Amino acid sequence: MIIQIYEIQNPEEASALIRLGVDHIGSVLLSVDGWKNSDVKATIEMASAGGAVSSLIPLFGDPARVLQALEYYRPDIVHFCDVLSGPAVNQRYLEKRIQLQQQVRRVFPTVRIMRSIPVGQPGNASSCPTLALARTFESVSDLFLTDTLITAGSGPGDQPVAGFIGITGQICDWQMARQLVRASRIPVVLAGGIGPQNVFDAIETVKPYGVDSCTGTNLRDGRDRPIRFRKDMHRVAMMVTETRRACRKSAQM
Repeated sequence: MIIQIYEIQNPEEASALIRLGVDHIGSVLLSVDGWKNSDVKATIEMASAGGAVSSLIPLFGDPARVLQALEYYRPDIVHFCDVLSGPAVNQRYLEKRIQLQQQVRRVFPTVRIMRSIPVGQPGNASSCPTLALARTFESVSDLFLTDTLITAGSGPGDQPVAGFIGITGQICDWQMARQLVRASRIPVVLAGGIGPQNVFDAIETVKPYGVDSCTGTNLRDGRDRPIRFRKDMHRVAMMVTETRRACRKSAQM
C-alpha cells in the first residue's frame, strides 16, 4: 500500500515526509511560464536520495513543453490530471491526451505515467463515465489515480484549478472507485478528500493499490481552510499510521 502526498515544492518538506514513511513525493508545475523551478528540481532529487518515488504534475498540456520539463526534472512518474468529462470534452480532446502519453512513453520509456480518472461525488457517480474513461486510457498508462469531479456544472471551470481535477478536499464516490479497482488491469491509487480521519475506512471500502492526499494533510489557517503547499506533519504522520493499520487488518483477514 503506497502513500503518496502532494503538493511538495521544497526538498526540506520532502525529506521530512520521507522520514515519516511517505512513499511517493508529488510536486506540481503550476504554469507553462514557470515550468523551470529549481526548488521542484531539488525536491525530486531529494525524493530519489531518500529512497522515495517522485511524481510530477505539469498543469499544462503543450507536448513540447511537457517533454522539455521531463528532460529537466527526470521524475519517476509524470502525472496527468486533465478534466476528462464535461460539455467541452470530445473525442478529439481525448485523442490529444492519449497521443501525449504515447509520445512520453516513446521519448522517456523509464518514466511511468499516472493518469487521473475522474469520479463523481458520493451518490452522483453516474455524472461521469469513469469506467469508460479508464478503458480509454488504460493501454497508455501505468497507474490510475481516482479524483473527485465537482459536478455542479460538470465543466472544466467548475474545478478548483480550471481544466484539471484535484485539490477539492471532497471525497469521490467510493463505490465507483471500488468498481474501478476491480475493473482495472493497472494499479489504482485512491485520492479525493483523503486524510487521516478517513483513510482507514477508505482503504477498507475501496481496497486500492495506494492512497493519495493533498488537501487532507495540509496545514490549516484560522478558518480551518487548507493552506496550499504547506503540510501538517502531524496529519501526515497520522495518515501513515492509519494506512499501515488498515494494511495490517487486511493482512490478518
